[in-house]
Amino acid sequence: MKGVLLVNLGSPDSPSKSDVRKYLDEFLMDPRVIDLPYLVRAFVVKGFVLNTRPARSAEAYAKVWTEEGSPLIVISERLKSALSEKLDMPVALGMRYGSMSIEKGIAELKSAGVDDVLLVPLYPQFAMSSTETVMEKAKEVMSRFPGVKLEVLPPFYNDKLYEDAIVSSIKKKFKENDHLLLSYHGVPERHIRKSDISGHCTIDSTCCFTENKSHEYCYRHQCFNTTERIVKRLGLKEGEYTNAFQSRLGTTKWLEPYTAEIIAEMPSRGIKHLSVVTPSFVSDCLETLEEMDMENREIFMDAGGESFNYIPCLNETSDFVYALESWCLSWSENNLRTYSIT
Repeated sequence: MKGVLLVNLGSPDSPSKSDVRKYLDEFLMDPRVIDLPYLVRAFVVKGFVLNTRPARSAEAYAKVWTEEGSPLIVISERLKSALSEKLDMPVALGMRYGSMSIEKGIAELKSAGVDDVLLVPLYPQFAMSSTETVMEKAKEVMSRFPGVKLEVLPPFYNDKLYEDAIVSSIKKKFKENDHLLLSYHGVPERHIRKSDISGHCTIDSTCCFTENKSHEYCYRHQCFNTTERIVKRLGLKEGEYTNAFQSRLGTTKWLEPYTAEIIAEMPSRGIKHLSVVTPSFVSDCLETLEEMDMENREIFMDAGGESFNYIPCLNETSDFVYALESWCLSWSENNLRTYSIT
């Protein structure tokens, strides 16, 4: 029997400092998030980061936590429920980090009689620290589920159904004559080069904007391609939108331009009315609700901005549920290209 496992990033169990510390320990010790040798990574994370960051992060989580719990978990659960109503097969939910694990999700499906699983990483673009780490974790736990076959939905940034869903979502909230900022989660530049199967990544227009076999695994290309598709559908011209990257951690060079710096400069360049969308996130979470809609809003308004319009993620919108339903049905009919877990 076939079944679907949706996988999102994850969340602490609560906004308490101890729960946030536990979550950050698992997240930051992932070698595909901080890609340093184990001893160096442990020295940095356990010796420094976990002594300072949990308190600040706990405060941030507390700002967005709801009576139902973590926004990302609550929204992901709603998405799972909405998809379950559309499909005649079991649907489960797992998280890459935290107590709601991928292993628990697969176990839930197996107990329902599923032996053929489509794993759906809820990331439109491919990155070491998103799709790849989900696949590696799934590969690790599959040894505990003999007889279960698992396939993975590839990134869907260039799929028309995703494009339809996000463009529709933007149109509902976008304010005419606003400048549109498309802000993606940042990654270190070295991650882009490590994912380059062509061996000639230059992180510029000669690589990301010309056809290249490495684009299937190039996060930077996929982000800019997503922007290109969105603004074309919206009819926006050069100068009416900006592409940027948020959530930088540490001192190494990450993908540029940096969202916070761009936002701070915009009012001095005459951009006083801003609409913001975050196309690398499908579910609202800490990075969208606190970092973008609170911190970056404050930066923009303090710099002289007059209006800041945050456009929510796709969440459980009907267009996104329809896209997921269509991909799952195509898979069940053996009509969908997938990654295999071996």
